[in-house]
Amino acid sequence: MQVESLEVFRTVARYGSITTAALALRYTQSAVSRQIATLEVQAGARLFDRLPRGVALTDEGRCLLPHAEAVLDRLATARLELDALRGLGAGRLRVGAFPTAVAGLVPQALAAFREAHPGVVLSLVEGRTPELLDRLRAGEADVAVVSASPDRPVDATRFELRHLLDEHLMVAVPHDHRLAGKGTVRLADLAEDAFIVGSATAEDTLMRADFPAGFNPRVDIVVADWTGKLGCVAAGLGVALMPALAVRATPADVALLRLHTQDAPVRQVFAATVAGRDPRPAVTRLLHHLDEATDRLPVS
Repeated sequence: MQVESLEVFRTVARYGSITTAALALRYTQSAVSRQIATLEVQAGARLFDRLPRGVALTDEGRCLLPHAEAVLDRLATARLELDALRGLGAGRLRVGAFPTAVAGLVPQALAAFREAHPGVVLSLVEGRTPELLDRLRAGEADVAVVSASPDRPVDATRFELRHLLDEHLMVAVPHDHRLAGKGTVRLADLAEDAFIVGSATAEDTLMRADFPAGFNPRVDIVVADWTGKLGCVAAGLGVALMPALAVRATPADVALLRLHTQDAPVRQVFAATVAGRDPRPAVTRLLHHLDEATDRLPVS
């Protein structure tokens, strides 16, 4: 049974008249009659009794009517929901991001998105880049903000990558540190300092820094949380390496210096989606807000 025939059937049943139904539907009377005749053939039963004035449902017609109304109502609801998705009036958007992107970039983009599209349900999951890419492939995230160093690029054949920024490595020092007034420093300049790190293991302890030959950084304090790490720096207990995206958490009594690129490569930050998938309107809008949030960053 065709949807158009069911709509004609429901309208004729509502008005009890083929002529009035034709006017309401803006069809000719003969077109309505043909639709009803076709539907009666498909149903294998007469659906209306033809009366001197109008028509009346037969028992078969009364049986079919609630089913026709249910089908038409469900289709109308589906159209409304699809229109809402296209217009960002409904739906959901699942976002992943690595920790310092959550600290300094992604929340601003999400806040702008929510203000513009309050009907879309947002969720945010924090994780490391490999985990986030796995979530994208598994369909558990719609977009992920990830990072990549020159020696470990993201596979551009599997993911669409929208470049957001090139992130430099910073050095946090106490405000009265001997180097506090310098804009860029070398690791050799920090040979006298203790380093405050986020992990006691070798991997990622000092992030991506490439220490010069003979340079053995002294590690006295291990603090995983950025707030605690910067608090130790402010107290004069040492210096800390930190990505530029984490600068929003920097207290006033800590100075930030840029580490020379010969000592630490620039890290690229991307918004990643799965290659080959048509971007949903919500994803496209979030990418726009991520670009705007990137432009507002104080350091990149």
